[in-house]
Amino acid sequence: MTSTEHPLAAAFAENWWVLLLRGIVAIAFGVLAWAQPGITIATLVIFFGAYVLVDGVFGIWMAIAGRKENQDWWVMLLWGLVSVGAGVLTFMAPGVTTVVLVLYVAAWAIATGVLQIVAAVRLRKEINGEWMLILAGVASVLLGIVLMMQPGAGAVGLLWVIAAYAVFFGVLLVILSFKVRGLKR
Repeated sequence: MTSTEHPLAAAFAENWWVLLLRGIVAIAFGVLAWAQPGITIATLVIFFGAYVLVDGVFGIWMAIAGRKENQDWWVMLLWGLVSVGAGVLTFMAPGVTTVVLVLYVAAWAIATGVLQIVAAVRLRKEINGEWMLILAGVASVLLGIVLMMQPGAGAVGLLWVIAAYAVFFGVLLVILSFKVRGLKR
């Protein structure tokens, strides 16, 4: 049980380690992408697909784990399902062109960013530091908007943008995981 009364905050506190793991995976993805600047679009597709699939599975885990006590569990479930869907579609169509991939990543970033902001707004009265999830959501939405505005960007340029986003997002999730861990009794 947690020291908070809001079920969504309780779900975050009980599953703080999932946020930590998601943050570590995001940071690892970003660092790996930076370490391979000459990466091909095919490898980018595989990295992106694997990242969003793992992120989505962990998001679904958090939603299901807290569904009985949390009326807002659907926000985390949708967040996870959007990521799993993006990952599955990525693996089903690995020969996607750069422009289509950019738009695909943009749509995923906007959808998950909006859901992250919704989750953070619902947590605003329960925890200190909910702004980090809002900031992560805003970063996701901004990434999506920038990619929609520049769909002709090269695969390597996209890789660097995604890597920077993943590291930034991962650091925020790691920090948030330790903050919500403190909500547990």
